[in-house]
Amino acid sequence: MTTLTVTERGQVTFRKDVLQHLGIKPGDKIELDLLPDGRGMLKAARPGQSIQGFVGLLAGRTKKVATIDEINEATAQAWAGKK
Repeated sequence: MTTLTVTERGQVTFRKDVLQHLGIKPGDKIELDLLPDGRGMLKAARPGQSIQGFVGLLAGRTKKVATIDEINEATAQAWAGKK
């Protein structure tokens, strides 16, 4: 567990290892969901993704020719957040 200190201005600074764990880089946004009992859930804000953007990421990345089954499986895993 990481303990953070709140400044008099109500600000908190996250350590670099915490930000890296959350996948947050300088300029990124953070989402905070307030939960019951004074708890909160913090995560990196991810803008909505489009299929065009997903396919565009693949352009020119490999010389391998994939079958439609391989493409479908990779797409399903990527949209489910799996690697």
